[in-house]
Amino acid sequence: MSAEDTPKDYSESPINLEYFYTAGSATTRFLNQVKEGNIVGQGCPKCKAVYVPPRGSCPRCGVATDIEVPLTDKGCIESFTVVHIPIPGNPIVPPYVCAMIRLDGANISFLHLIQDIDIKKIRIGMRIQAVWKPKEEWTHSLENIKWFAPIDEPDVDVATLRFQES
Repeated sequence: MSAEDTPKDYSESPINLEYFYTAGSATTRFLNQVKEGNIVGQGCPKCKAVYVPPRGSCPRCGVATDIEVPLTDKGCIESFTVVHIPIPGNPIVPPYVCAMIRLDGANISFLHLIQDIDIKKIRIGMRIQAVWKPKEEWTHSLENIKWFAPIDEPDVDVATLRFQES
């Protein structure tokens, strides 16, 4: 029996899934701002935590977060991983870095790319800033930010990033 004739206990077949996402009011307001080149979080009126992207309610307090808080596109790396395995259909060639980005003034982080630096020099607490696509390419997406790149500012002491109750 040849290798081609050997029975398999699995099968391979291509699959294509199409789906539509309907953003809620908090996400819609956030994406409308991102389309204009602005990043806004939403603040909790009770504990004062700022969430970006906004959730619409505070997971700590359970109250609505309808206070919009303008943020800069600067922050720090809260954690990161170096990706070595290619993802089918992804134009980014490994190795590359995905990091949890904590923007200045926010209480949570979000995932994005880090580039413009040797991956061996990336560290937790490193100060970074968004690198935006050209304005004519902006849509309602965080993909308006191509990646985050290091800036010449002192690292953040990660211990200071812990949430403190007011």
